[in-house]
Amino acid sequence: MDLSLPQSPTPADDALDGPLARLAIHVGDITALPAGLRVDAIANAANETLLGGGGVDGAIHRAAGPDLAEHCRTHHPGGCPTGLAKHTPAFGLERQGIRHILHAVGPVWPQEDGHEVGYAMPGAPTDDSAKLGYTHADNLLASCYVQLFALAVRHGVRHLALPAISTGVYRFPKPRAARIAFGHAHGHLHRHEHPERITFVCFSDEDAKHYHDAIQTRGEWMANRRRV
Repeated sequence: MDLSLPQSPTPADDALDGPLARLAIHVGDITALPAGLRVDAIANAANETLLGGGGVDGAIHRAAGPDLAEHCRTHHPGGCPTGLAKHTPAFGLERQGIRHILHAVGPVWPQEDGHEVGYAMPGAPTDDSAKLGYTHADNLLASCYVQLFALAVRHGVRHLALPAISTGVYRFPKPRAARIAFGHAHGHLHRHEHPERITFVCFSDEDAKHYHDAIQTRGEWMANRRRV
């Protein structure tokens, strides 16, 4: 599913739209992407051990095979702290043309008495109504994307596929996560030639809608966010 965007009515919107030709949204399994996409690297929503888990993390480890966990155990024995990312070969996924797996450890959105809360900047609300960039979890998730794109550049990635990091069992609010992911992908592509393309891979059409909404309303929220 490619992005479908309106024409930009102003020069300011034109500047925002520049990287959009290099972004796409796809609904499906990140471990079984169509060959036509020509993805050569995927990101993994990993945990701090890098040894596999549930959701996307477990699916990627199963598809890559046991060599992936053994590589992580040997080359990254301390795992990976939250907010950072590590590179590994793709092992069993290489038969699909994938050469790199970039493992990012996203934050858990804190829970208190059944309500979503997170550390916020002084004076900001302590829930999802806080402006984007004002919670500690925002900063950690943003760091994941900064790290992923730096690794992609370092390893010569041409087409990077990204899952929705932290939005599964870590319960990061999906609309908020989509804005952070899009904002940092957009910013990176505005400044860098690589990766040539970034695709957001979503589990469902409902999840993809959060990315479409983030893109359609970008002129509003990108001007109001706190830079992280």
